[in-house]
Amino acid sequence: MSSTDIDALAQASMAQASMAQAIVRHHAPVFAPEGGDNSALPPQPVPRATQSQPAYLAALRACSALGFIAQDAECLARAWQAQTERTGQFDAAHWPDDARDFGLIPADAALPPAFASCPQSLGLYAVLPDAQWVGRMARAGVPTVQLRFKSEDPQAIEREVRAAVAAVQGTPALLFINDHWQAAIDAGAYGVHVGQEDLDGMRAEDLEKIRAAGLRLGVSTHGYAEMLRAQAVRPSYVALGAVFPTTLKRMATAPQGVARLAAYVRLMRQYPLVAIGGIGAQQFAEVLATGAGSIAVVRALVAAEDPEGQAQALRAAWR
Repeated sequence: MSSTDIDALAQASMAQASMAQAIVRHHAPVFAPEGGDNSALPPQPVPRATQSQPAYLAALRACSALGFIAQDAECLARAWQAQTERTGQFDAAHWPDDARDFGLIPADAALPPAFASCPQSLGLYAVLPDAQWVGRMARAGVPTVQLRFKSEDPQAIEREVRAAVAAVQGTPALLFINDHWQAAIDAGAYGVHVGQEDLDGMRAEDLEKIRAAGLRLGVSTHGYAEMLRAQAVRPSYVALGAVFPTTLKRMATAPQGVARLAAYVRLMRQYPLVAIGGIGAQQFAEVLATGAGSIAVVRALVAAEDPEGQAQALRAAWR
């Protein structure tokens, strides 16, 4: 390699480092604030690069420094490169939030077919352990309820799902069934909610059965890469979290914080969005300020001294 080539490589490396520093400088106050609150996550190792363009390499390094895990740093780096090519210039200050730069499917695309739609704002969304709780919160005026019934007994699952469907009859509540999609179809539920691992394990024919039955589909996500995977099946809504620490479910990813939630909302705004994970009454205002149309709660209702009264108080956040 000639000295000219070595000099050129050194200059390119310095330029990439300068671009990465610019990204961090602009966005550390949001994603890695000094003092370390729930929005700050520790720096991550820089993953192996899959592209060689300067904006991509700079963003990969910067987003890792800002605490984004490898798969999310990769998504952001690709989007930053796409943004640079689309606009004709590298802009360290503009955090990628254009669906085109992430390769998202346009809202009016014909294929793949979308699942049935649901309201853009699902409002207060109660995640509940059994059909009795489902009926209780539906009668209390909670607009969206989910049955998260844990059992290995197929007959018990079928009974509970049918009981939950019956429990919301005569109320305007929309009922989603967590995981048990076949039982939800058989019982005539409004929709199904699945986690990311469940979605990854589902066959195309399973998803088509849910779609053909007219049920809505909600999908949990925990960062950019999972949002892109969820969006590929064109669900009815996307859940974003966990926003804050939660003890109810062991999470594979760290709490995302409000700053990341706001960035996710800007990107996924074509979908109804549900913020979930450790959200109590005191955080409702800041979560809704991100633009999320719905907040999912568990303990805020089932652990309340007066669940019906608490439901009314929480619903007031949307008025």
